[in-house]
Amino acid sequence: MASTIDTTPSSVATSALQAIPFGSIIGGPLKACVEAQADAAMTTWNFIKEVGLTEDKNGNRKLNYVSFSYRKNGRDCHINVPLLTIVPIPYIAIRDIDIAFKAKISAAASTSETKKESLAVDFSNKTKVSGGGLLVRASTEFNVGVSSKKDSTATRDSKYSVEYTMDVAVKAGQDDIPAGMAKILEILNESVDTIENGGELHVSSQVVRLNSEDLSQRGVYITYKDEEGYYISKSSEAGITIKKLAKDGGTFESAIKGESYDISDDEPGMVCMFKETGTYQIAKGEKRVTVHVIE
Repeated sequence: MASTIDTTPSSVATSALQAIPFGSIIGGPLKACVEAQADAAMTTWNFIKEVGLTEDKNGNRKLNYVSFSYRKNGRDCHINVPLLTIVPIPYIAIRDIDIAFKAKISAAASTSETKKESLAVDFSNKTKVSGGGLLVRASTEFNVGVSSKKDSTATRDSKYSVEYTMDVAVKAGQDDIPAGMAKILEILNESVDTIENGGELHVSSQVVRLNSEDLSQRGVYITYKDEEGYYISKSSEAGITIKKLAKDGGTFESAIKGESYDISDDEPGMVCMFKETGTYQIAKGEKRVTVHVIE
């Protein structure tokens, strides 16, 4: 009779394989990487807030600028640069995740069986004869004893073991700047401004004609930009003075507003309309521009 194949090792191995928590083994590193990526994104945002922005008491955010003084064309100039354009912004991203998993399952079953049999037979024969004369009697007695002995021993052993190893390799590095941030940095780069120390004073023309039919020719447009790059369009805050050259031609004297000129605010500058001919000096601090008003 053919022996029956023992399927216990196969069943044990299958059960052991099904019991391995693949979801935790593989999903755990993936979840950790996702959480790490989220932490990296928050680190980037916190860096932008803490380094590149300033928040006022109303919760409004304003860019931080770095100001430098340097020499250009023999003159001291001032440059204002957004801080975010000159410092590297941390954009750390996970690029590759390699998970190598190996499981080793060993299962074995062994069966041993021992049988012992013994048979014992006891035989005895007794014959008895008696009689006299011609008559003889005989009797025979047989004794037979049979004994048997059978011993059987069976042993079955089942052994199994499960061993698994996992290697996780994560590769990360500086990621490309997001499209939105790249556009913002492009705009900020365009906002880099070079300004002369003491600010910049500009006057649209140095010659004014009072009798011109074109009203724009009867006055000038004045703009002043401070060292931080802001236009000051309110004449009351700009601190601009307008003086007129004295008749003797020696010094400039303060011109009277309303008699010699009128000035009005016009974002981002001011409009100055002259009423009298002469030579005028428009000044802001050490910045001066001479304007000649003729008929």
